Amino acid sequence: MLTIYSVPVAVYCAKLRIMLRYKSIPFEQLPPPGGYGSDEYRAIVPSGNLPAMIHDGFMLSDSEAIAEYLEETFLDMPMLPNTVKLRAKAREFSRSHDTRLEPAVRAIYPQVAYLTRDADAVQIGGLTISKHLSSLALLLEKNPMDTNKLWLCDCGFTVTFAWIRAFQDAVNLPVEWPQIVTDYEMRLKEFEVVSSELEAYRPAMDAYLEKAKPA
Repeated sequence: MLTIYSVPVAVYCAKLRIMLRYKSIPFEQLPPPGGYGSDEYRAIVPSGNLPAMIHDGFMLSDSEAIAEYLEETFLDMPMLPNTVKLRAKAREFSRSHDTRLEPAVRAIYPQVAYLTRDADAVQIGGLTISKHLSSLALLLEKNPMDTNKLWLCDCGFTVTFAWIRAFQDAVNLPVEWPQIVTDYEMRLKEFEVVSSELEAYRPAMDAYLEKAKPA
C-alpha cells in the first residue's frame, strides 16, 4: 500500500490524487501527524512539505518528484509521452503551471479575507494570472501531445483553474481566459478522475472562501 500525507485544500495534493487514480494505484491518505509543519510530521518528512509519500518504506516529498517516481515505478498507465522530445514538452507544461501560473494564483489567497482585502493587489493579481493564461494559450496552440490522454502535466492545471474561477466570483478577480485555455479546461473535466476530484475538492474550497464574505 502506498501512503500519502495531504490536507483537503492543498492544490498539489489534489494534483497527486488525480495521477494516482488515473494510474489505478491503490493508496491511503493521511493528514500530517501533529498538523502541517509540526515537529511530529517533520520526524517523518524532514522538509515538512505536502504532499509526501511513503511506498514500501521509501519516503519522498514534492509533488513533481513523487509524480516522476510513480511514473517510473507503475508502468501500466504511462502519463509521459514515449519520445524524448514529447516528454520534454510535457515537462515544459508542468513547469509552466508549477513555477508561473500556480504561484500567481496562490498570491491571491491573502486577498480572500473581506476585511483585509487590497483591491489593488487583486487587480494586479488578475493581470498577472491573465498574462500566464495567455502564455499557456501559446503553448496549447503548438501542443504536439495526444489530447485524448491525460498527461502528467495536465493534473496540476485542473484544480488551479477551479481556484481562478472561484476567485473571480469571491473577490472579483479580473481574468481574461483565452478560448483555447477554456477549451483545455473543459477537455480535462471530461476525464472521470478529474471531475470526481473537483467534486470532492469543492467543500474544502468553499470552506476556505467563507472568509471572503462580508461579516
